[in-house]
Amino acid sequence: MIRSVRGVHPQFGENCWFADNATIVGDVVMGRDCTVWFNAVIRGDVNSIRMGNRVNIQDGAVIHCTYQKTKTSIGNYVSIAHNAVVHGCTVEDNVLIGMGAIVMDGAVIGTGSIVAAGAIVTQNTVVPPGSIYAGNPARLLKPVSPEAADVFMRTADNYVMYASWFKEG
Repeated sequence: MIRSVRGVHPQFGENCWFADNATIVGDVVMGRDCTVWFNAVIRGDVNSIRMGNRVNIQDGAVIHCTYQKTKTSIGNYVSIAHNAVVHGCTVEDNVLIGMGAIVMDGAVIGTGSIVAAGAIVTQNTVVPPGSIYAGNPARLLKPVSPEAADVFMRTADNYVMYASWFKEG
C-alpha cells in the first residue's frame, strides 16, 4: 500500500521494488534501487523519512519518527533486517541494522557500523563509525574488521538482485 497523508505522497527513485503488502505512507523520499519487503512499514505520517540509494527494508521492519520532534534519515547502502525498528534517528551510509534490533529517537548510527541482531540502541546514543554495537542497552562490542566491511555493499547489492526475481513475472 502506498498512500498520501495530509496531501504528501511518498516519492521514489528509479528501480525501486515494493512487496505487495509493504506499507509506505506520507512524507517518505527514497533514492534509487531501494527495496521494501513483505509486511514492512514505512510511516512518514508524523514527520519525514529520507533514504538514500540501495536501502533495503526487510520483512516486518518498521521505519517511523516522532511528531514535531525527530525525523528519520537513512543513508546509502543501508540494510534494515527483518523485524527491526528504526525510529526517529539517523543511520549513516554503509550500515547494517540486524534482525529484531531497535534504534530509538535521536540515536546516530555512524558510517560503516553494525547494530547486532536484537540490540536496543537507546535514545540519543551515538554509535561511532566502524563500530559493532550489541546488547540491551547496546554497547560497543568491537570495531568492524576490514574483512567484514564488505557486508554493507554486498547485502545491499544482493537485495537489488533478489527484487529482480520478483520483477521477472
